[in-house]
Amino acid sequence: MRILLIASAFNSLTQRVFTELDDRGHRVAVHTAPGARGMREAVRAHRPELVIAPMLTEVIPPEVWSAVPCLVVHPGPPGDRGPSALDRALQDGVTEWGVTVLQAVAGLDAGPVWAAERFPVPPGAGKSDLYRGEVADAALRALRTALGRFTAGERPAPGPPGPLRPLLRQAGRRIDWAADGTGTVLRRLRAADSRPGVRDTLAGAEWYLHGGHREPRLRGRPGELIATRDGAVCRATADGAVWIPRLRPVRRPGERRPVRLPAVRALALAGRLPRGLPEIPAGAGPVPDGRAWSEIHYREEGPAGFLTFAFPGGAMDTGRCRRLLRAWRHAVSRPVRVLVLGPRRDFFSNGIDLDAIEAAADPAAESWSAIRAMNDLVEAVLTTTDRLVVAALPGNAAAGGAMLALAADEVWCRSGSVLNPHYRRMGLYGSEFWTYTLPRRAGRAEAGRLTGRALPVGAARAARLGLVDRVIDAPPEAFAGEAARLAAGLARSGRLQARIAEKKAARERDEAARPLARYREAELLRMRAAFDDPAAPYHALRAAFVRREGADRAPADPLAPPPEPPGGTPAVSLPGRVPEKR
Repeated sequence: MRILLIASAFNSLTQRVFTELDDRGHRVAVHTAPGARGMREAVRAHRPELVIAPMLTEVIPPEVWSAVPCLVVHPGPPGDRGPSALDRALQDGVTEWGVTVLQAVAGLDAGPVWAAERFPVPPGAGKSDLYRGEVADAALRALRTALGRFTAGERPAPGPPGPLRPLLRQAGRRIDWAADGTGTVLRRLRAADSRPGVRDTLAGAEWYLHGGHREPRLRGRPGELIATRDGAVCRATADGAVWIPRLRPVRRPGERRPVRLPAVRALALAGRLPRGLPEIPAGAGPVPDGRAWSEIHYREEGPAGFLTFAFPGGAMDTGRCRRLLRAWRHAVSRPVRVLVLGPRRDFFSNGIDLDAIEAAADPAAESWSAIRAMNDLVEAVLTTTDRLVVAALPGNAAAGGAMLALAADEVWCRSGSVLNPHYRRMGLYGSEFWTYTLPRRAGRAEAGRLTGRALPVGAARAARLGLVDRVIDAPPEAFAGEAARLAAGLARSGRLQARIAEKKAARERDEAARPLARYREAELLRMRAAFDDPAAPYHALRAAFVRREGADRAPADPLAPPPEPPGGTPAVSLPGRVPEKR
């Protein structure tokens, strides 16, 4: 079919729907420009047989839904209506929730139902993590059912809609630190973790708090800051304490939209970081109490080691790259035969932290620092030749984060993962040894197409292209356990030692043909050109992405050609003597 996706952004769910529909042979167009006029023009231009709205914060105009069937994905069960469905569900502490695919009509979320799916809400999941995981899985199942019914000529099921619940505003998210227990505080923080955050007063200033994790031991006077770790601050509740990873200042009149930063850095930049707060290190090795939160953990199960990490938004600034590199060096000092790298849930990595760069006094210098730190980490993975390395992707990976995964010997991803192995939509040539690892896996021609077209790749297609070695069909909460089971089997394999010897010999041959240092130097030369040029597209694109300044964005159509990075198009400028896919 000719299908038009109308979305407020080409976000994770929209990308996942796009990749699945494209894989199934549908002709898919995507429209992301806001406003009724833009929707009407998109329908006239593409003449779709069906419109799907995976994530839309606006109302589809009557001229559109009366002319062509429009299926809307609502992140709530049948009868739930309103723009804060997932926020309210998490704040209320539900243990089960749902997704509904309904037809657009005059009333908001009031149309007949084409399909619905339910899913368990795992304890501790934040809104954005749940949205990219269980919600997205349920949405895809419901869309498959709805498409099957639509093509079979069936009719949607009518039903009386429930009451329309209004937008959950800050007054309904407020935390009373003197009275609210840890459970209540965490529900409010997790229901707003990525957007909009919880508005609060902290250290004498107004902030939006983003994210929250339980602290099992530390206590203090309710509301006060009592410690720091991994850039987060620990704040006492009425009966315990929580870790708050990120803060965003409340915007003053006339200011540009501030960016989210690690809480310690945000407070320090504002001159609000209390003196004498103890830093409680997590350490590179196993954390003494497995319940204690930290961004990086290491554990062992027999002959397999697991280096897990979880960075907000999958973003890695200079400090995170260096901490993960120190943890990697600890892990490779351990007597394990298989080393698994990756988080338990959600993002693997999206590469360098654009928020941290945008907030830096010198964004060019911070960009340079972060990309070199990322390169150091990827190089350490590439040059680990005395054991087998597995990158385990429970969620999405993009740009340098995708290349970090490709540095491993095997890449395992969850069936719901989406990869964006390119950089051009941020106006960059790319680094992290992509000119070595991407052609090595996908072949020179396909590497050019992937980086040149700059479109998302679903798990199934990634496996067909050779980017992924194993697709694990498991719900988000079960992925880590299944990956651990497979890693244990790999570690007991009779061929493991031979494989390690083969990979060491292959790395030596590749090094002799073209040293890794030459790949790094050539890539960084082009990256430096973009960083140091104030007129390069990278700076405007980064600011628009981070600050959500729509007027300065790249083309509204995410399928349009991305901007040209300085130094030529990656699709036609791969260095010579790149090994082809074996």
